[in-house]
Amino acid sequence: MHMITNPSSPDHAEVDLGPAAGVSDRGLRHHRNEDAMALAAEQAPDGPAVVAVVCDGVSSSARPDEASHVAAQAALPVLVTAVQAGGDLGAASLTAVAAARQAIADLQGPGGDTSATTFVSAVASGYEVTLCWLGDSRAYWLGQPSDESRLLTRDDSVAGGMVAAGLVDEAAAMASPHAHVLTRWLGGEAADLADDPERAPHVERYTPPGAGALLICSDGLWNYMAEGADLARLALPKALTDPLAAAADMVNFAVEAGGADNITVVLIPYLGPETPE
Repeated sequence: MHMITNPSSPDHAEVDLGPAAGVSDRGLRHHRNEDAMALAAEQAPDGPAVVAVVCDGVSSSARPDEASHVAAQAALPVLVTAVQAGGDLGAASLTAVAAARQAIADLQGPGGDTSATTFVSAVASGYEVTLCWLGDSRAYWLGQPSDESRLLTRDDSVAGGMVAAGLVDEAAAMASPHAHVLTRWLGGEAADLADDPERAPHVERYTPPGAGALLICSDGLWNYMAEGADLARLALPKALTDPLAAAADMVNFAVEAGGADNITVVLIPYLGPETPE
C-alpha cells in the first residue's frame, strides 16, 4: 500500500502514486493553503483501487487549514481499511466522514470557535467509483470523447441549490453574490451530525464508461472552468499516462486565470473498462 497525505498547509504539494496523482497550490491571493489532499493506492480483494480525499477549509471558520488537513488524514485510513477488507464502501464513506468530523471537533476546546471544511472522497476500482461529499468541492468524469464528460457531484451551496431547484441556470446562479455560501459542510459542531438529513453526506456510485480520468478538485479550479468537457480537453490525453503532469497543468491554468483561491487537483486515470472478477 502507498498512502500519502500532504503536510499541513503547504504552499505547494505534489503526490504521485502512479495510478493517481495530485497537486495542491496556494494560488496567488491567499496567504496560506487551506486545501488538503490525501491519496492511497491499495490492493482490494477484487483488484487494485485508489482512494482520494480532497478538503477545502472554510476561510470564515476557525483554523480552516488545520480543519482540512485533519479531516483528510482521518478519513483516508478508514476508506483504505474498507478497501482491504472488501467492505461496503458506501457505509465506509459515512464512517470516514464521522472520523473526519471528530478530528475537527478535537481541534477546538470547550466553547471554542468552530472549524469547517468541504469534503469529497472517492474510492476508485477498475469498474466502479464510490463518491462521498459535503460542500462544493467536486468530482468529475473526464471522458474521451470529451462530450462524455460530466459533473458527478452536486454543490451544497446557494448556487447549487438554485440550480437543483430549477430556478436559474448555473451561469446565473454563479453570478449571485451569495453563490459560494455553503449549505452543507464538514465541521465539528454538535449540529453537524450524519443522521441530520440537512447535514448528511451524499454517497453515490458511478461506473466509468471507458477511457478517461476521474477528477477530484476544490473550487479553486472549477471557478475558472466548470464544464466537464472543457476540463477533459485540458487534462486529456495526458492524464491517461502522466496524471501528475496533467494535474500540474490544471493547477497552472487556474493560477494563470487569476489564482484567486487555493487549488487542489487529483486525477485518477482509466485506460478502459474493466469488470469485477
